[in-house]
Amino acid sequence: VQLQASGGGLVQAGESLVLSCVVSRSIGRFPAMHWYRQAPGKQRELVATITSGGITNYADSVRGRFTLSRDDAKNTVYLQMNSLKREDTAVYYCNAGTIGGRVFLPWGQGTLVTVSS
Repeated sequence: VQLQASGGGLVQAGESLVLSCVVSRSIGRFPAMHWYRQAPGKQRELVATITSGGITNYADSVRGRFTLSRDDAKNTVYLQMNSLKREDTAVYYCNAGTIGGRVFLPWGQGTLVTVSS
């Protein structure tokens, strides 16, 4: 199974980006889909989760600014990121896993988001 994340780029603080993650297998078979991020020098952290039933959960640092959605017909999950801050700068990765955040698949390359002030 392959994970292809895209949509990253360089933006100014306060701007928005939409990340996409296309999965080479039906995402409906997984209990949940996740977006993680890893900032330079830091550990990878869970940013957002969406269950197969569409229930979402967010890290406190992004709640109210980020929105995770899914299109099962396209095997794609999206991360709408608004009001971006410098501290959102990181490589963003998607993965499939348990509702609790454990992941099932090898990590893909991720997509780099850089927020400048």
